[in-house]
Amino acid sequence: MTMGHLALRGVSKVYPGNPPLYALKEVSLDIDRGEFVGVVGPSGSGKTTLLSLMGLLDKPTAGEVWLDGVNVAALSEAARSQARSDQIGFVFQQFYLLPALTARDNVAVGMLYQGLGAAERRRRADAALDRVGLTPRAGHRPGQLSGGEQQRVAIARAIAGEPAVVFADEPTGALDQASGRVVMDCLRSANDAGTTVVVITHDLALADQMGRQIHMLDGEASE
Repeated sequence: MTMGHLALRGVSKVYPGNPPLYALKEVSLDIDRGEFVGVVGPSGSGKTTLLSLMGLLDKPTAGEVWLDGVNVAALSEAARSQARSDQIGFVFQQFYLLPALTARDNVAVGMLYQGLGAAERRRRADAALDRVGLTPRAGHRPGQLSGGEQQRVAIARAIAGEPAVVFADEPTGALDQASGRVVMDCLRSANDAGTTVVVITHDLALADQMGRQIHMLDGEASE
């Protein structure tokens, strides 16, 4: 596993208009390897933009985004895509599982771009499903799983490739309270194993379960 250290230096994201929209305003922060961080703030505060930039889904208008000593914001799209595949896992509020595939195959397909053979992808998929307590459901399709189980499959998919960092965007937003607790336990377990975990949420009670909070408001970050 790579180290999982993130750093932002003077990062801004500006969308053109009259006046222009500053989604992020000169944000600088560090997230160390193995941290469990909650990014909190109201809707429109810049949380999702921050995730998109840290997760290499988008490039900043200005500033630098560093992942383990590499300014990933300066990489080509192809290199950023490869870094995303090799080093980052994502969990979203919507599960984004392929309905025709089993839980095992949904997890395995997430590793297609890592250059692993089919047998190794299946082995890692089974290991990841075991880590989230879903071995008995590995052969089930999403329609045969509860919402909480589907989100745990999504977490298994995120961790199966052994990423340095997992970003979870409102991972409990579509779940009941009991299922949400199980999902957070799975993320905590991944963090205990050494993965840096960053959870984007508007739920302050959820953020209180994490070791550190970054507060977003009007595109600015504070602690």
